[in-house]
Amino acid sequence: MFIPHSYLPAVVLCVITMFCWGSWANTQKLAGRHWRFELFYWDYAIGVLVLSLIFSFTLGSTGSEGRPFLADICQADRGNIISAILGGVVFNISNILLVAAIAIAGMAVAFPVGVGLALVLGVISSYLVKPEGNPAILFSGVGVVVLAIILDAVAYRRLGSGSTGGVKGIVLSVAAGALMGFFYRYVASSMDLVNFASPQAGKLTPYTAVFFFSIGLFLSNFVFNTLVMKFPLAGEPVPVKEYFKGSLGVHLTGVLGGIIWNIGMSFSIISAGMAGPAISYGLGQGATMVAAFWGVFVWKEFAQAPRGTGKPLAAMFIAYAVGLGLIIYARTVAA
Repeated sequence: MFIPHSYLPAVVLCVITMFCWGSWANTQKLAGRHWRFELFYWDYAIGVLVLSLIFSFTLGSTGSEGRPFLADICQADRGNIISAILGGVVFNISNILLVAAIAIAGMAVAFPVGVGLALVLGVISSYLVKPEGNPAILFSGVGVVVLAIILDAVAYRRLGSGSTGGVKGIVLSVAAGALMGFFYRYVASSMDLVNFASPQAGKLTPYTAVFFFSIGLFLSNFVFNTLVMKFPLAGEPVPVKEYFKGSLGVHLTGVLGGIIWNIGMSFSIISAGMAGPAISYGLGQGATMVAAFWGVFVWKEFAQAPRGTGKPLAAMFIAYAVGLGLIIYARTVAA
């Protein structure tokens, strides 16, 4: 299977993750012109599963290192399979809340607040699984990211003026981030993070872990997304039959969103062995800056904000850049 062999290629994969995780929601914005986010999310879940299968039978089944995908499944310990699936279930709950927050508050708010909080919790929980990097520098970076979250919330408060929709957008973002911060540790614990090339018996390779994660996300969607359709977080209930009224283009847009997101997820997991899960996850969550850029400069989500809102937004971008830089640098400095 394909794996990076040094820190620099691992960081490159993390950067690709950052752009994938920060850009997939553009497909939701595009599909949202035609139908509700609950309907979009079915296609998104399909895209996540499809990409996991493509990578498993290509990158995950070639080369001399690790175990081929099917052989890895046959030897996998049941507990590790369940752990990866559980990661998908936890992520799915959090991501449904996130897409609801995007629909209500926009990318420039849902990502910095929700995914930013997930970054903080994810770096901490991943560090507990496998400590990597200088903790003082690593957690200083986490602290600066927390400042960026606060600055973004300040900017959004100026835009929302305390409206019910504005409050709901923040609440959903926080709830999404609180859950999203813990899914990664379940996936990471299912693998042998010490040696991807010759993984411990019973543990999963990165590609197999992502596959079972995707299974957990896809199957749990029949429970959680169905509930959200019947008891919506915003608007009226959505009948299941509405899904079959979508055009091919709208469906493919959702599938593309899932594929883009899971490319990022796969590269994040693949790079975790060399970069460490805390840094791999933390750098990937630089997606917050990418998504905020899309929201502010492309979708113009703050176009109606009062004068002076640009200052906390600019400070938010700077804080995220500094925080992520510290998280990357932490891996190169001895504790």
